[in-house]
Amino acid sequence: MASRDEVVARLAEVFRTHGYEGASLARIGAGTGLGKGSMYNFFPGGKEEMAQAVMAHIDAWFRSEVFNPLRATDDSAAGVARMLDAVELYFRSGRSVCLLGVFALGYERDLFAQTIRAYFAEWIAALAAALQRGGHVPTEAVALAEETVGTIQGALVLARAADDAALFTRVMARLRLRLGSVP
Repeated sequence: MASRDEVVARLAEVFRTHGYEGASLARIGAGTGLGKGSMYNFFPGGKEEMAQAVMAHIDAWFRSEVFNPLRATDDSAAGVARMLDAVELYFRSGRSVCLLGVFALGYERDLFAQTIRAYFAEWIAALAAALQRGGHVPTEAVALAEETVGTIQGALVLARAADDAALFTRVMARLRLRLGSVP
């Protein structure tokens, strides 16, 4: 029997591959290795609870590996570099899509709007705070943070559309230069 964390990780891949609407119970079962009874044992609220568990898992990872390090480091450039490293690792250098981005574009956006909005707002706020500590004025820091998160999301979409993960890697290299965090 898989642990809940293992099941949530497998669910994330099912949702990334098929989206929320396309993640039928049959696909979820195939992707997790769970029967219908086990799925409802783990997630009595059904597919919506499954998606919420996946988003909570993603949020916890980003909070630990991206948001908190951006806030905690006095060295702004080091914090930004760590964020970029973590993002490349998480999105497997452009071979994995952003699930919250996928949900933001689909019909399920309204169902999960608050969670999606909070995720992106926290990312932008944490990055803007780090950029301000690095010497950017507040309005410039917010604009650059929005541009950076938007660029990362757009690069994920372009890499997927072009079936070219190297495109994401090239965009991330340019972001490193733009943000002044070349390792």
